[in-house]
Amino acid sequence: MTRSARHRRTLISAVSLTALVAVWEAALRVGWLPSNLVPLPSQIPGVLWAEVLDGIWLDVVLSSLSHYSIGLGIGSVLGIAVGMAAALLPRFDAAHSWLARLLRPIPPLAWIPFAIIWFGVTETAAAFIISIGVFWINYFTSYSAVRAIDDGYYEVARAFGQGGFGARLTKISLPAAAPGILGGLRAGLGQGWMTVVAAELFGIPGIGQRMMEASGLLATDVVVVYMLTIAALYALFDFLFMRIQRRVLRWQQ
Repeated sequence: MTRSARHRRTLISAVSLTALVAVWEAALRVGWLPSNLVPLPSQIPGVLWAEVLDGIWLDVVLSSLSHYSIGLGIGSVLGIAVGMAAALLPRFDAAHSWLARLLRPIPPLAWIPFAIIWFGVTETAAAFIISIGVFWINYFTSYSAVRAIDDGYYEVARAFGQGGFGARLTKISLPAAAPGILGGLRAGLGQGWMTVVAAELFGIPGIGQRMMEASGLLATDVVVVYMLTIAALYALFDFLFMRIQRRVLRWQQ
């Protein structure tokens, strides 16, 4: 995509977003939407500033970032490791394939009772819930990326005396599967944030708990503030990850 095309795409996206906010504001002003249940967009900056001044915003964001980072790290590392191992080791794949099919359909939220029993109402429980959702994304993307590698590469490696597991892993599997693995990591960034709010609903301090408190008071403006906070944090993480991904995959260009 050329630079002018990117600029045009950005402009169209900005205009669309601005139009949505304008329609939202107008619908509330003329009474098409109930003002007691839906906040005015123009009120959101003031509510955000009040949350920041009270110190609430920073506290809940840091709390969520804490268990988000732990869950994301654990789920990503284990998902990539197990997925690659299953793709490279047929016996390991056969030994756990039924178990994977059994556990994969279970949503992360279904593990909340066990998380509370095992870890209590703690950040560890929240990190556990987040890591489950992230794990399966990275597991299947890593597994599929490695299995998609042409067997001819391994044959060439064996012909040059590089047929050992370590050599195949570092010189063929990881480089060839890197785009797919990084794609799974990127998807996990979003999955982690989607799970954060749900993981905090049972009392863990963070964005989700603050949203539940606000919804109980019908403070929908506060709820929207933290919805936008999650969106902004994900956008920041995604932007930084894309910069890293382009640098890692520079050899493809």
